[in-house]
Amino acid sequence: MHTYPHALIGAADTIPVNEAKPIISFSPVVLPAPGRPVNLELRVTVPALGDGDLPVILLSHGMGWSNWLSSLEGYAPLVEFWAAHGFAVLQPTHLSSKTLGLTAPEGKEFYYQDRAADMVRLVDGLDAIEAAVGAALLGGRRFDRTRIAVAGHSLGAWTASMVLGATTTDLRLGVTWAEAPDSRIKAGVLLAGVGDPRDKSENGKKMIGWYGGDFSAMAKPALVVYGDADVSPHLTTRGADWHGDAYGLSPGPKALLTLKGAKHGLGGISGWDAGETQDESPERLGVVQRMTWAYLWSQLHEGDGAWAAACKALGAEQGSVESK
Repeated sequence: MHTYPHALIGAADTIPVNEAKPIISFSPVVLPAPGRPVNLELRVTVPALGDGDLPVILLSHGMGWSNWLSSLEGYAPLVEFWAAHGFAVLQPTHLSSKTLGLTAPEGKEFYYQDRAADMVRLVDGLDAIEAAVGAALLGGRRFDRTRIAVAGHSLGAWTASMVLGATTTDLRLGVTWAEAPDSRIKAGVLLAGVGDPRDKSENGKKMIGWYGGDFSAMAKPALVVYGDADVSPHLTTRGADWHGDAYGLSPGPKALLTLKGAKHGLGGISGWDAGETQDESPERLGVVQRMTWAYLWSQLHEGDGAWAAACKALGAEQGSVESK
């Protein structure tokens, strides 16, 4: 992890963050998961230096084109940044990952129900995860059970949404699925997620026929992030703003970050120099890293001013923020 900014980071470097520290990762941590097709494997990344218990981010991966990024091996640009600036980041490998090669049963496409259950399983397993990584990694620190957040990209954003209280109804089967909001998870970040199911395109109805998302009960604080160039006709008849619907269709408190010129990769969050990133930009990535860090840091530290300072520093050419 480079603690100095990329030469092409541009104005993103003006968004303030705390001092970066070296990081260390441990993988795979294996959590036994009776009833799951395979045990749950995850990566743990933390700052190598520092005192005090560590606030936790649970990160749910998406379903990109790459063979490895949709697993505990992905999202290094976010994971490394968040950890360098004070978080413990836990990355599960969901059953939908290409690395596992599993086929979901009918009515459980992409194992979307299991994805939400995985995030709760991580919180339930914090003691076991601490024991697995040992004192050498945590340096006498512990995971702060009072400061836990969830984040996700693309399909992972829907995973995070369910943990925060959203539900989905599969109209094909007449079944509604909900993962009860976990009181231990305090806030979330939804990156380039799905929107109003009524606006799915014909192809979208085939690709995600199970998806009938309802955000009306997603009451926990969350930052919704989308790019204004993330047009997805394979999923929706709407424009890029469909990916920001979780903001408008859920109750507050919520914040919405709209990134100018960003596509589904949001500047490159899924991996360093990832081929599937159509809008790779160190500056845009820097904005996402800093804004998401600031939001979660302030949400998990009452009275902290990082989010307010980040919003003030965000340039109009980079994007805009609104809140409710």
